[in-house]
Amino acid sequence: MKTIIVPTDFSPVSLNAVNFAADMAIAIDASILLFHVYNIPVSYSDVPVVLVSVEEMKKSSEAQLEDLKQKILHVTSGKIKVYAESKMGNTVDELEELCKRIQPFAVVMGAKGKTGLEKVVFGSTTLTAIRHITWPVICVPPGREYGKGIKKIGFACDFRQVVETTPVQFIRQMVNEFKAELHILNVDYKEKHFRPETPEQSFLLHNMLEDLKPQYHFINHQDIEDGINEFAETNNLDLVIAIPKKHKLLDGIFKHSSTKDLVFHSHVPVMCVHE
Repeated sequence: MKTIIVPTDFSPVSLNAVNFAADMAIAIDASILLFHVYNIPVSYSDVPVVLVSVEEMKKSSEAQLEDLKQKILHVTSGKIKVYAESKMGNTVDELEELCKRIQPFAVVMGAKGKTGLEKVVFGSTTLTAIRHITWPVICVPPGREYGKGIKKIGFACDFRQVVETTPVQFIRQMVNEFKAELHILNVDYKEKHFRPETPEQSFLLHNMLEDLKPQYHFINHQDIEDGINEFAETNNLDLVIAIPKKHKLLDGIFKHSSTKDLVFHSHVPVMCVHE
């Protein structure tokens, strides 16, 4: 059976991602695994003092996970299997080990975290997960519901080295799994990114994905991420697939003056897949 792993810090944004994952699990006949990683809080004075015992943190984590598990079982009327696991350590390291063991269909995470430290705490965790975890990571924006499902999938493509960088099998799996339309999104501005090899690359991509009957959209916008977001919202896309290395997904997230990026400013879930 397919498994969706859902890391949670019990913040509203991460709980929204849990609800999104639960509805997705019903749609594709998958189970979900709730995952919480806890750290022992330490007070740094002249001598570091552990504020809470390991056993207390473990009990608290397990209790919150069990409570969340029961809520999900209740709201889904027991239609899916829900598992829960907690670990002490580094969130991304433990998540990576869990993925290796479980081989999930996807990891579903909220795009932000606890109030006040949103981008620093869970935000940075999501970004690090995108960077290091080779399994698909779906980033769910705050307040986004699964709704009627995933019927329209966008794939952000720059028409460069398409044979080497396009996750064809994965795209095919997603489109077939959800019986969705596939929309190829290419953002350029006054053909600044057009190269002599662009027509050939677009032809190669079409050959690889022809059986999925993709629709092509050439978006004239100065900013790639904003162009994708605006198109996704205007055309009611349910999911955008992006390759992290090809987009500014990891740039400037800790800078207050950073430009908008695809994950943290999108109102549409973004699925990050490695080449």
